[in-house]
Amino acid sequence: MICKWRGAKAIGLALAGLLVAAAAAPAQTKWPTRPVKFIVTLGAGSGADIGARLIADRLSQRWGQPVIVENRPGGDGIVAINAFVSAHDDHVLLYGPSGSFTAHPYLHDSLPYKLSDLTPITRVSNTVVVIAVPADMHVRTLADLVAQAHAEPGKLNWAGVTGTNDFMFSGWLEHEHLDMTKVPYRNAVDAAKDLGEGRVQVYLTALAIVRPQLDSGKIRLICVTNAARAPMIPDVPTAQEAGHPLLMLDGLVGLFGPPSMPRDLRDRITADIRAAADATVADRLTKTGQIMNIGGPDEFAQSIDEQRARLSAIAKELGVSPAQ
Repeated sequence: MICKWRGAKAIGLALAGLLVAAAAAPAQTKWPTRPVKFIVTLGAGSGADIGARLIADRLSQRWGQPVIVENRPGGDGIVAINAFVSAHDDHVLLYGPSGSFTAHPYLHDSLPYKLSDLTPITRVSNTVVVIAVPADMHVRTLADLVAQAHAEPGKLNWAGVTGTNDFMFSGWLEHEHLDMTKVPYRNAVDAAKDLGEGRVQVYLTALAIVRPQLDSGKIRLICVTNAARAPMIPDVPTAQEAGHPLLMLDGLVGLFGPPSMPRDLRDRITADIRAAADATVADRLTKTGQIMNIGGPDEFAQSIDEQRARLSAIAKELGVSPAQ
């Protein structure tokens, strides 16, 4: 009887230990349990939109749930961000460039959302951002552009579309004491067309926006703002190589979730995107002026913080205080 009692006690203790261990282990979240929506800050056909659809198609196969892409362009990215934040749903995610919001504190007196509402999940790609001029303009380098602007103050027009690129270029002009006239545009494509026709002389924008004018020989690229040269245009130097580090900014494109999204889920989504982003996705991204560069939550957050620090330095140059 004693042996039986001891045996039963041992089994009971073992079961209790297993129950305690199970309770202590982190819960494995079953996600997604229903369709997932990517709200994209840019319009259909943009580089971010194409990347979102490529990734969404492959993730829907992995997750066994539809992944829907919904474009919400306009309002300097705020339309899409508001739709994402107001959803209060971990199956509704934000997809787009960090440039859609990193300059917001310096461009708007007040914001309808908090920066903490956007939790980085995965960086998917880097947009190639360029400075372009008309092909018939006698400017082949940033140094040429600076020299001409100094020689002809107020005569050169630059295309401005509200956002991070616009803010960064304004800061650079201030830093270099250059007098150029800003021509504001609501539509980035219209600005690219006017650049090709010579109505504006300088435009800082995504390579994808000015690709038609580049392919037709109407414009010339004088630098990229990315930290490294772009593989699809390897002969174009970086702004830092040209001696203007204030213009250095990588276009960070990725996926954001709500603050309530647990870290293990963000890591799992990153792992799924890594697995889904095959050579075909990389090739398609390259054709849209993007470089595939998968990065997890910490890496993505760090790169965004570095971008914010650069914009903060530019804000000081311009004497602009962040929105409260």
